[in-house]
Amino acid sequence: MAKKVFVSGCYDMLHSGHVAFFAEAAQYGDLYVGIGSDKTIADLKNRKTINTDAERLYMVSALKVVTKAWINRGSGLLDFLDDLKELKPDIFFVSSDGHTPAKQELCKEMGIEYIVSKRLPHEGLPSRSTTALRQECRVPYRLDIAGGWLDQPWVSKHYHGSVLTICIEPDYDFNDRSGMSTSSRKKAIELWHTDIPEGNKEMLAKTLFCFENPPGTAYVSGSQDSLGITMPGLNRYHYKGEYWPSDIESYPQGDILDWLEKVIWLVPLYPRVSGYSPLEGTCITPESARDLAVAADDAWDAISRKDISAFGDAFRRSFKAQISMFPNMVNDDILKQMNSFEGKAKGWKLSGAGGGGYIILINDEPIENAIQIRIRRG
Repeated sequence: MAKKVFVSGCYDMLHSGHVAFFAEAAQYGDLYVGIGSDKTIADLKNRKTINTDAERLYMVSALKVVTKAWINRGSGLLDFLDDLKELKPDIFFVSSDGHTPAKQELCKEMGIEYIVSKRLPHEGLPSRSTTALRQECRVPYRLDIAGGWLDQPWVSKHYHGSVLTICIEPDYDFNDRSGMSTSSRKKAIELWHTDIPEGNKEMLAKTLFCFENPPGTAYVSGSQDSLGITMPGLNRYHYKGEYWPSDIESYPQGDILDWLEKVIWLVPLYPRVSGYSPLEGTCITPESARDLAVAADDAWDAISRKDISAFGDAFRRSFKAQISMFPNMVNDDILKQMNSFEGKAKGWKLSGAGGGGYIILINDEPIENAIQIRIRRG
């Protein structure tokens, strides 16, 4: 009797990459597909799908490698939970960017074999992703490396310091509300539609910052967001109690960026929930602001020397300083998942202040089931 193989996803704008994924999964047995509903995708991605769930179900069901497909009954990243319990599959098959520790732990609890796809395109065809087909997604994302929160005057007034960010190519459709500057990115898409235009990048970042924070804005987003998605490469922004940095240092291209691409790994968690505020329980002191600033300086120095151990240590200290000031950035479940990488990586933190999103890991050896980013060059 053939094994039952389960996969779950959005599968919008069905393309050869989806079909190759289904074909790979079907090699293990009869394939069952759970499809995210329109509401679930809107909640997770904060956007509408191109094709409705009825259309997506019709197309996926028509593939010869699919035994049966349905619209998942639940919501959120585990919208398939009730369907999974009912199906009782032998195997849960996921894509590399669909893997999360929560899914892996769930399968362990339920006695389901967990397999991560090698993501191989069909012979003779290019590798495809839905993100690459969305013209709007040429606008980059931003990854906060160290010092995040010092771009807020009410933090840097306690101790002047810098924030380090890298500009990320949109190879993945990163979850909304996951600390990847998705809100600023949406404003950039409103302004420029398909990509960051030519011209002085700092001036463009100022334009985006003003567009996102018009007069009367209750909470002014930090300028590292607009700068981080506008300025290519690795950047260091110096803050002295103002919204805009007093100085900017950059690695827009070169071997430093090549090295960073090899040592940064992302493990998906889940996006921050609606209504979440990282500011609850805030406790900012000159000592914690100083610790954050020193860690960011040490991270910049370690990166410039390509010292993986020193970088990992500074990376951890930056995150420790952040959560000492903003304890609501994490919860017990996230800390448990992060602590599981102790001894497996040189450093770890969350992507931004989201209570979820992605665990960012620093390591010079591959991290199982983690994804890697591509840095935009100048």
